[in-house]
Amino acid sequence: MSYPGYNPQSICILRLSAIGDVCNSVAAVQAIQRRWPEAKITWVIGKVEAMLLKDLPGVEFVIFDKQAGLQGYKDLKAALKGQQFDVLLQMQVALRASLATLCIKAKYKVGFDKVRAKEGQWLFRNRCIRSQENPHVLEGFMAFAEVVGVTDLEPRWEMPIPAQDEVWAREQLDPKKRTLILSPAASKAERNWNTEGYAKMVDYAINRGWEVILCGGPSEFETNLGHEIAQLCEKTPKNLIGKTSLKQMLAIIKHADMVIAPDTGPAHMATTVDTPVIGLYAHSNPGRTGPYLSQKYVVSVYDQHIVSQQQRPINMVKWGKRAKGEKLMNDITFKAVKDKFETIILEKELL
Repeated sequence: MSYPGYNPQSICILRLSAIGDVCNSVAAVQAIQRRWPEAKITWVIGKVEAMLLKDLPGVEFVIFDKQAGLQGYKDLKAALKGQQFDVLLQMQVALRASLATLCIKAKYKVGFDKVRAKEGQWLFRNRCIRSQENPHVLEGFMAFAEVVGVTDLEPRWEMPIPAQDEVWAREQLDPKKRTLILSPAASKAERNWNTEGYAKMVDYAINRGWEVILCGGPSEFETNLGHEIAQLCEKTPKNLIGKTSLKQMLAIIKHADMVIAPDTGPAHMATTVDTPVIGLYAHSNPGRTGPYLSQKYVVSVYDQHIVSQQQRPINMVKWGKRAKGEKLMNDITFKAVKDKFETIILEKELL
């Protein structure tokens, strides 16, 4: 790997999606800003993700509409017309993202190392990050910061939240109670825990004296899931699914005491505002994609399923290999989640 041996004046970040990944990317971007505070940073990002990060200090966002087809590339090229960057950090391996780099002029185009440069990404870069053994996704992004001379790789986040969203979030919370945010929906239904488990956890927390708030996006699936959970509960949680902007969701997660979520964006949003997360995993390795600062609170049945499916010891399974099956999450027990809940209460002194 070669490092650009100069003080970069202009840096382009390419990370289009998804919410969890852009949250992890922020740690790398802000590490770069601390190292090179005078550098101009431009971030090419997806439309939804921009709604969460749009007012990140010192970053100019250029939105790439992946649904626009060829027109999206034309619009990107027009938006960057006349700009030449010292370095492009291509933090996404999808072919769609690699094609977008053709619209970006940069002396150095940095992509993933040979092992991770999938979908032909290696054809679109002239530098690469160092190879890493079994890295978390966030650590992969931090390797891009290393390329431009960052040595302080301890992830830290400063997530801007508008004052009105902070006020709104506080108004949703009972100041006399601890608050648990339950964000039950991942991008794929098979990655969700069962509604009975979610409902039991709601009732347990409420009986424990906590306030429970359901959060999620406005899709029909998420809305229906929230209603199904609420109907199974003996106690009534506050249901804000589909009723918040991304900024409002970030604000309410920030002011809550704990989050429970499967492999989904709000788990990583919680990490950026230092709220502990109980991550629920079965299909993906939480060591690679789990909430970075809450690894010890993850409830995972991934190892048992991937070992069974691959018929080899866990240390011989390819890092990041996904387990397959629609019902894997059902092997997560209520007791395992409840025990993590109690562990966080004790360790964080949330009594």
